[in-house]
Amino acid sequence: MAAPRLVRLRRFRDGFVAAVAAVVFFFPFLPSEVRAGGAPSTTDFDVRPGGMVHSFSRTLGDYTCTFTYAAQGGTNEQWQMSIGVSDDNLLFSCSVWRPQGKSYLFFTQFKAEITGAKIEYGMAYSTAAVGGQSDIPLKEEEFQVTETAVSHREGKFRSELSKLLIVAKTTHNEL
Repeated sequence: MAAPRLVRLRRFRDGFVAAVAAVVFFFPFLPSEVRAGGAPSTTDFDVRPGGMVHSFSRTLGDYTCTFTYAAQGGTNEQWQMSIGVSDDNLLFSCSVWRPQGKSYLFFTQFKAEITGAKIEYGMAYSTAAVGGQSDIPLKEEEFQVTETAVSHREGKFRSELSKLLIVAKTTHNEL
């Protein structure tokens, strides 16, 4: 049986992630003029195989999310990155995922890094939810979360990646 603190943390995490996901995923359809003010935005990009290290970044105000990776096999895959800042400017979120749910590329490394905030929650998934299926998280030993990044763990990562989620606390200053 899980310790009471762990159960509370999981409940908090699940509720928190659901709330952030709702904000990030429902607002990308706003016109770009509205998004420019700090509302969440989603951008498509290609994840390219070939073994070389590639990066994709997005910035929103004082916050940046950068996804760096190397992958092998297949052809380019279309992925998406969503970034957003909460209305009270206390949370910054970054999600990177393959909309089709499962990547067929063999990842040799990955890192999602943020600047301007400190990570409160980070998770990596081998399969992203699609068509009524649930996200399938990587095993804890396959990745690591620091104050500024979610990345693979050398020698433990099993090369499957389809989604990354980061929620970070901003360095908000009261006037």
